[in-house]
Amino acid sequence: MKIALLGYGKMGKTIENLAKQRGHDIVIKTNKETGYDISIADVAIDFSVPDAAFNNVVKCFKNRVPVVSGTTGWLDNYNKAVSICNEEQGAFIYASNFSLGVTIFFELNTQLAKMMANLKDYNVSIEEVHHTQKLDAPSGTAITLAQSIINEHPAYQKWNLNTETAHSIPITAKRIADVSGKHTISYSSPTDSISITHNANNRQGFAQGALVAAEWLYGKTGVFTMKDVLKIS
Repeated sequence: MKIALLGYGKMGKTIENLAKQRGHDIVIKTNKETGYDISIADVAIDFSVPDAAFNNVVKCFKNRVPVVSGTTGWLDNYNKAVSICNEEQGAFIYASNFSLGVTIFFELNTQLAKMMANLKDYNVSIEEVHHTQKLDAPSGTAITLAQSIINEHPAYQKWNLNTETAHSIPITAKRIADVSGKHTISYSSPTDSISITHNANNRQGFAQGALVAAEWLYGKTGVFTMKDVLKIS
């Protein structure tokens, strides 16, 4: 495939190296919102910045270029993007984390929340750790995890960053040099605790997942998730 990389930072460069190994061509690599012809690409992968992501994906929709976006921090415009994608008969996958392992972790989190929903002695919390260059806090992955718990657990209505209030899930965000990403969900009671953790060893897993998603999306129309890609019902 001919791939456009919209956002050419550390993640973009990792995707570039892996894409070449998989036999793909990189026809665009840019950190700008203008100055390139997106129509020359078969598919686009967006790992840009929050202020650019919405415009990037809309440009892809209007040029009928399937787009995979892993940029977080712009989701106030997500529903609008979905609407435009459908109007333009585009193809779109957004994920707060493209790691194949995290996709499985999301599903484990949902199932665990369902099982814990009636156990009132347990309080849930989330901790996420990322590298010091990460711009947003909490991470998009942590927000996705929290929202999934809220959807399944009647005791929780919202999440809070670094604070704990009634009916909220406390999220602790830490920034430590050279940490690719770690997320832990913990349920604690006076008698015991249950935790599940996903730890990213490096950026390769994110790049691999984004490429797998792009390969799957090519030739399709519609709005999808990584659950579609991995056939998780």
